[in-house]
Amino acid sequence: MIAPDLETAIDRLRGLIDQSPVVVPFTGAGISTECGIPDFRSPGGLWTKNRPIPYDEFIASQDMRNEAWRRRFAMEASFAAAGPGRGHQALASLHRAGKIPALITQNIDNLHQASGFAPESVVELHGNTTYATCLGCGERYALSWVRERFEPAEEAPDCPGCGGYIKSATVSFGQAMPVAAMQRAEELTLTCDLFLAIGSSLVVWPAAGFPLMAKRNSAALIIINREPTEFDGIADLVVRQDIGDALAPFV
Repeated sequence: MIAPDLETAIDRLRGLIDQSPVVVPFTGAGISTECGIPDFRSPGGLWTKNRPIPYDEFIASQDMRNEAWRRRFAMEASFAAAGPGRGHQALASLHRAGKIPALITQNIDNLHQASGFAPESVVELHGNTTYATCLGCGERYALSWVRERFEPAEEAPDCPGCGGYIKSATVSFGQAMPVAAMQRAEELTLTCDLFLAIGSSLVVWPAAGFPLMAKRNSAALIIINREPTEFDGIADLVVRQDIGDALAPFV
């Protein structure tokens, strides 16, 4: 069912949430756009301005590592200024109410944690851009540490401990998905009564498989996204409204 207007959407959302003991949200870039963080595919999105740097190119080329960090620091003002939006706050309210045990996100912006979710209750499929890690030994680095060493010559630093490459703690194209996060996401998907796909185009696999997995496991499926997705036809409710407007009543 595609909700014809915002009022109907909110009524249907409330009914499905109320009758579902366990709700698992799955969030994508669309939930963060009202916070000032651009998405990837829309006109003006990040990938319309710069081709993504695949993992193998990052590993193979100092120039690509330099460019990756140049882009990250160019976005720093947007990430630093962003705070949780209405969608984040609504999910945090449902989490505090005991409806949401944890959530799954494709986002890297840390805004779910800022809204009140404990880090262990946020399953990050694509990592987190607010810190960096060494690809060799796994040492964690603050972005300020990386920036201090990057800026004089715009050259990406290597790990002083093992000499490995230091990368933002995000998952790039061609990089292996985090095994523990994928396993946790599957467990949550298979134990929920209602799966909420919010702000995701549902085209990036394997993450996009979780809504289908939930539906096949007899969970209700709600999709909240401004644009159509390929899973709209199997959803119990499709909300093509502004995400903040649709979720604001649940804050």
